[in-house]
Amino acid sequence: MFENYTCHDKIKKYASWMIGEFIMIQVTTRDVMEKFDLQLISGQEGIGRYITTSDISRPGLEMAGYFTHYPANRVQLLGMTELSFFEMLPEAERRDRMMQLCSQNTPAIIISRGLEVPSELITASNENHVPVLKTKLTTTRFSSRLTNFLESKLAPTTAIHGVLVDVYGIGVLLLGKSGVGKSETALELVKKGHRLVADDCVEIRQESENLLIGSPPPLLEHLLEIRGIGIIDIMTLFGASAVRSYKRITLVVELENWDSEKSYDRLGLDEEKMRIIDTNLTKLTIPVQPGRNVSVIIEVAAMNYRLKKMGVNAAEEFSRRLDEMIASNDEMDDF
Repeated sequence: MFENYTCHDKIKKYASWMIGEFIMIQVTTRDVMEKFDLQLISGQEGIGRYITTSDISRPGLEMAGYFTHYPANRVQLLGMTELSFFEMLPEAERRDRMMQLCSQNTPAIIISRGLEVPSELITASNENHVPVLKTKLTTTRFSSRLTNFLESKLAPTTAIHGVLVDVYGIGVLLLGKSGVGKSETALELVKKGHRLVADDCVEIRQESENLLIGSPPPLLEHLLEIRGIGIIDIMTLFGASAVRSYKRITLVVELENWDSEKSYDRLGLDEEKMRIIDTNLTKLTIPVQPGRNVSVIIEVAAMNYRLKKMGVNAAEEFSRRLDEMIASNDEMDDF
């Protein structure tokens, strides 16, 4: 399919697939088993089932026979409470409960605390191909860890054409048209001791409300493209301290060629916002022209953003001083 493509054409083709699209991340029961080192008890035929929600169900009411609103698409977590009640049921009811619990939509059933798995569950899981797993962790601790893992993996994800750098602990997303100098600016920032996260294509996932995490695609990790030089490996050139695998995005900086007809913000009182997925981020527009040191401007922008979050706003202080001076001059004119 790609025999006649150059390396640059292949990269552009890959980026066109990724950028601007919502990325569907799929998590299987096998992924959970390998992540938490779970023991597979039965139902191994269903180990490739997909997990579509981060919600976890503890089927207490289902053990009592109430399956009217049974959330079959969730991972089912059985602890000491559920299993101790289950042991009190008659044998016929135990078989019926487990057959209903092991539905076609159930991705997995996990037993916590290393408890013994009921024989009825093993039989039902093998018949319906529902994987049954076991962990030694307590129910509450495992539920919390599994929820965090699934929320991270199943979070809404998109990809944006840009560069993500860590500047003084602030995740700065550089945007702009191709050729405006995003990668060159990122290289200069890395030379100054800051860290590169992603170049050209930034995968962004919203792990929770107002929390965007940016990371590079596996194909482009630690790589930076500089026109005239080509692709360079930042970690090999500058060391492991020059790169990061992911970073929270808190500031967006758009680089654009200087337009003499356009009026740029010179005070900083009006804060522009950019919406990515469901999160609004502070956005700055920086005009680029020969003689302007863009990397220094971005460093100052990151420090100024941090100062604003600490309650120090130079623009508002300037506006206050100006109002006081105008009021003072008005009083002098009255005399």
